[in-house]
Amino acid sequence: MTQQQSTGRIDAIDIARGAALVAMAIYHFAWDLEFFGYAPASMTAVGGWKLFARCIASSFLFLVGVSLYLGHAKGIRWRGYWRRLAMVAGAALAISVVTYIAVPSGFIFFGILHQIALASVLGLAFLRLPAVVTLIAAAAVIAAPHYLRSGLFDDPWWWWTGLSENRPRSNDYVPIFPWFGAVLAGIAAAKIAQRTGLLAKLSTLRAPRWSLPLAFGGRHSLAVYLIHQPVLIGCIWLFAQVFPPQQETREVRFIQSCERACNEQRDTAFCARYCVCMLGTLERENAIEGVFAGEQSAELRGRVEDIAGRCTVDTDNALLEEGGQ
Repeated sequence: MTQQQSTGRIDAIDIARGAALVAMAIYHFAWDLEFFGYAPASMTAVGGWKLFARCIASSFLFLVGVSLYLGHAKGIRWRGYWRRLAMVAGAALAISVVTYIAVPSGFIFFGILHQIALASVLGLAFLRLPAVVTLIAAAAVIAAPHYLRSGLFDDPWWWWTGLSENRPRSNDYVPIFPWFGAVLAGIAAAKIAQRTGLLAKLSTLRAPRWSLPLAFGGRHSLAVYLIHQPVLIGCIWLFAQVFPPQQETREVRFIQSCERACNEQRDTAFCARYCVCMLGTLERENAIEGVFAGEQSAELRGRVEDIAGRCTVDTDNALLEEGGQ
């Protein structure tokens, strides 16, 4: 009898989950370097790092859908289900409390564990539906933020939906729309894999020796998720006591962060001038301290948006004048 047949687990799925954990640890290590000042401000929030983070979150949630189907498609095992749900929800609550104390301006109020907990409940409604219906629902959930955003969802009580016009500040924000779509895609994929016999083939494969650490991590993913970040932060903190990073001023970090975000849409010449305009105007209008503090009031957001609009126009006009000379 193979290991998979005796335990009911599929090693390939555990290995995939373990690989996603490794990718997450790499991303969090880069984020921690940025947080401590060893990497440029907002490095992980734009470009390839941003895409990397989205791929990691998508893969985790996809595997949540696969596991939900494998565990309960033939009948919900309520005892195990409630135990797992309580563990995930409890861990999510603990992360919210800890991050609120440590970084109140960007605390995690609906991160990936919150998403997994709620998706584990909502996903039950799709376990018996045809795969094509589940795929259509997944597509609708993923597309929803592009069509249903509204100021009605700007109240903090609705931030978990992901439909607010203004993105709330959080160090890990994984709202229902669009991320629940990845869970539904996982459920649909598991249904198709079972129907085509792929799951049966995967269940006969044993984990190669080199993959045993990944499989172990995949089987204990919640514990690894909760432990890895404190370990990484602790290691970097100890390193910083011996080799402290070169500290840039808040203004320099603001300019760097602004230019990284701006370069996603505009060229370097525009962004350099635009970000200087933003910093100068925010300082003149006494709004910079609120920005540095991560204030989330609607009044400050409105002022920043107004300043951004003015700086965009001023920068475009200045570049046009220079080009015409």
